[in-house]
Amino acid sequence: MEREESPILKPATLDERRKYYREEWDVKEIPEFIRESVLKREFGFDHMGRGPNDRYRVFRSADLLRKFLRYRAPFAAYSSVAFYDKPRRRDGWIKSELVFDVDAKDIPLRMCGCEGVCEICLNQAREIVCSLMDTLKGDLGLNDIHVVYSGRGYHIRVLDESVMKMDSDVRAQIVKYIIGAEVPHNEYAEEGVTYNLEHFSIPFGYPHVFTLRAKYSILHLSEAIQMEGVNQKLVKDAIKHQELIKNDEWGIFRNKIGPIRYQRLMNGIASLNMGLVDAKVSIDLKRILRLPSSLHSMVSMKSMEVKNIENFDPFEDAVPRFVYERKD
Repeated sequence: MEREESPILKPATLDERRKYYREEWDVKEIPEFIRESVLKREFGFDHMGRGPNDRYRVFRSADLLRKFLRYRAPFAAYSSVAFYDKPRRRDGWIKSELVFDVDAKDIPLRMCGCEGVCEICLNQAREIVCSLMDTLKGDLGLNDIHVVYSGRGYHIRVLDESVMKMDSDVRAQIVKYIIGAEVPHNEYAEEGVTYNLEHFSIPFGYPHVFTLRAKYSILHLSEAIQMEGVNQKLVKDAIKHQELIKNDEWGIFRNKIGPIRYQRLMNGIASLNMGLVDAKVSIDLKRILRLPSSLHSMVSMKSMEVKNIENFDPFEDAVPRFVYERKD
């Protein structure tokens, strides 16, 4: 099937949802990290396409969840990132996954002009996820990390015990670190220094992280981009000297731009980087996320755990069978 003629990204009908959950979907496709903790999580559902208003659902087993999904065929299904003693009331909070939400339609410096999502911006989101994963593993030493394709982007879900009991303030600091949301100060580069966030030590590789994020932003700049505190003349000059950044010639680039204007550009990029993820999702300890294996009915694609992010192609791997049976 040619992609330009693809019926993908159209909303799923109720009949298609029923077909998906009754003929194609398998409860075993729900990741093990969710299936093994069903009793501790809140579940929510959207039955009409108006948002998850059926909340605080609890299932005693994955099999009961299976029966519910097959019977109701919801427009969307969600589960909490939090673990509770009493999930029906969201009471007795135990811990929460650390989550990073990269939505293709909201990322800054999109390389496409689509109004929703398309192959280009979804691939751009995948590249961002790969970069963030490198930072989480390399800089922060986190290992129990799962990537989920949400249908219109990606969720990075961290289940390391070292982070799951952190409060929102600490999570906000981690978000700023991995996305490069603050221009590093000189003292950050002091060798061997660590910064302790409530017993969670972050090594100061941050200047390197910020450099990677800034390089990505500069190489993807266009004259249409708007940055806080940065005029269009500065944007054009940055684009003019992109080749220097491509070759990692930062000193020459800084001299070409001018030291003061360079600082303005870096401040603008730091602000721009805040759009790489939805920070509200990361700091919300009681957030619900789309349930992996469920159908994203708005675009007729499967939300699913991604085992190999480098080779994942949603237009090949996340398309339900019923899509290929559509007549138009």
